[in-house]
Amino acid sequence: MSGTFAYARVSTASQEPGNQIMEIEAAGFSVELHRIVSDTVSGSTAVAQRKGFSLLLDKMEKGDVLIVTKLDRLGRDAIDAVGTVADLEKMGIRVHCLALGGVDSASSAGKMTMNVINAVAQFEHDLLVERAQSGLARAKAAGKPPGRPSTLSAGRQDLVKEKIRNGEIISSIARQFGTSRQTIMGVRDQA
Repeated sequence: MSGTFAYARVSTASQEPGNQIMEIEAAGFSVELHRIVSDTVSGSTAVAQRKGFSLLLDKMEKGDVLIVTKLDRLGRDAIDAVGTVADLEKMGIRVHCLALGGVDSASSAGKMTMNVINAVAQFEHDLLVERAQSGLARAKAAGKPPGRPSTLSAGRQDLVKEKIRNGEIISSIARQFGTSRQTIMGVRDQA
C-alpha cells in the first residue's frame, strides 16, 4: 500500500519547517504525522548526508509519494536535486513538488520539467567552468602563477626549505610560521 510522505528542510535552528508543512496541507495533502520528516541542515549539505532524509528513505517504499514545497529542499543545487529525484524514481518513489505547479516527477509533464531544469543547471555549470578556465588563461597570459598567493614571503619560504633540509617535522615548522601543514608541504614540493 502506497503512502504519502513530506520532507521539509530549513537551514538553521532559528527557522521553522512548519511553514512548509502548512503549505503542503494548504495544497490539499493530508500527511500523517509519522510520515513528515524535517531536517535542519544547510542546503549545501548533500542529501545523502542528511540524517532526516536518511530516516525518510528508511520509511519509504516503492509506490510512495514524496511531497516537497520546492525542489531546492532536495539538493545543493539544481543538478543535485534532479539527481535525487532520479534516484527516488529508480526506487519507485514519485516526487511531487508544489513550487513547480504540483508537478509529479512520474508524469510526462514532470519528466519534461525535470529535464529542462537539469539542462539549465548543466548549462550554468558549464558556464562556470568556462569562466574559471578563461580566468586561469588570462592570469597565465599575464604571467601570474595559478592559485592563491602564498601566505609566506620568498624569504620565509627559503627559511622553511632550510628547516626541511635540516630534518624538522612539517607540523612543527607550520606552528613556527603560524600556517598550515599544507602550506609547508607546498613549499617542500616546490623545492
